[in-house]
Amino acid sequence: EKLETGRPQRGLLQLPAKGGDKMPARILAVDDEPGMLKLLAMIIREKTPHAVETTNNPVEAVQIVRRGGIDLVIADLKMPGLDGSELLEAIRAFSEIPVIIITAYGTEEAAAETREKGVFDFILKPFRKEQIVLAVERALAWSTMQRENRALRQRLEPPSAG
Repeated sequence: EKLETGRPQRGLLQLPAKGGDKMPARILAVDDEPGMLKLLAMIIREKTPHAVETTNNPVEAVQIVRRGGIDLVIADLKMPGLDGSELLEAIRAFSEIPVIIITAYGTEEAAAETREKGVFDFILKPFRKEQIVLAVERALAWSTMQRENRALRQRLEPPSAG
């Protein structure tokens, strides 16, 4: 049987294959507490296929993200120098990668402020390992979808006459 649609059939567009489920992502964990950095790194290494880099210096974190190759940032909210909200703002100035904020000081104001600045997720301490794993996978899936949408839009836009 033939399907009559009245318009020519098109093949599926091939999309770039980089994504949370295809290639291991690179995750940057930022916290001024060494114990929390160790815990985050352990959770990511043991429970996900992803690679993790850590720093206790939020200013250095901005430089690491700017260098490229980081797919996701997980940061503490309360840090000396540059707090998680300011770190998020600094990253948003040049990158759309997802940022997850973790905090023991979970006020509604703090959550609202980071949401306005474009945080992907806001996790309260103490957290379960599964919360981190789930947030990481959701953020990477969202990031992959954003990248694929951009690729599709570029292919569908007519070339500009100039």
